[in-house]
Amino acid sequence: MKVISYNLNGIRAAIKKGFINWLATNPADVVCIQETKAEKENIDFEAITNLGYQQCWFSAQKKGYSGVAIFSKLPIKNIMLGTGHQQSDFEGRVITAEINGCTIVNAYYPSGTSGPLRQAYKMQWLQEFYTYIEALKKKKAKLIITGDYNIAHNPIDIHDPKGNKNSSGFLPDERAWMDKLYSNGYTDTLRHITQQPHLYSWWSMRFPTVRLNNKGWRIDYISVTNNLKDFIKDAGILPNVIHSDHCPVWVALAV
Repeated sequence: MKVISYNLNGIRAAIKKGFINWLATNPADVVCIQETKAEKENIDFEAITNLGYQQCWFSAQKKGYSGVAIFSKLPIKNIMLGTGHQQSDFEGRVITAEINGCTIVNAYYPSGTSGPLRQAYKMQWLQEFYTYIEALKKKKAKLIITGDYNIAHNPIDIHDPKGNKNSSGFLPDERAWMDKLYSNGYTDTLRHITQQPHLYSWWSMRFPTVRLNNKGWRIDYISVTNNLKDFIKDAGILPNVIHSDHCPVWVALAV
């Protein structure tokens, strides 16, 4: 089973840049989308259905903001919208579904870049989300946690770790949360396969040359519970797929 995680930064804008044509190339069995910024009814969702993808969506209450979705060529079961936390669910940040014997949690983690209040909420959200997946893990053994984590875990995951040591997305408390995740039963699928540097999934749109020069951050991840670690066959990123300021990340699992 091949799984892709992809922050589209607006699915309508991505469609104008060829996203559905890319889906037609059959890039994965399961495609987890973050930042849809739309309701399902706002797009030509039938074009996606006609490619063989079942769809489940969880959109933000605020129009044009946040939102997550899962497109799958494998049957989707037991869809769960949200985590039960009011603000997170209002913002449409988490959708969970069972696919091919695994439970996929697709999440759009908050960003703290807009100021101290959102950074404080980000840290609150991280704790709430960790509690959610830990409770889920007790019921559903095989978890796949996809999404835009909005955190670069280690210096290898960011082009300028010294210059960004005080930047949201690379703060010590955020990175410590990632340490806790990977020390308590979860595996970073990409780093299980390779320690190659300069593998990034997001580049700032404020400076047009940074993607060309690969001055990016790896903030998009696919993590799995350790009972799936031995089933990881390959993992990587697709930096040449350009519908967004992010690129897709992927894993192939022998499940």
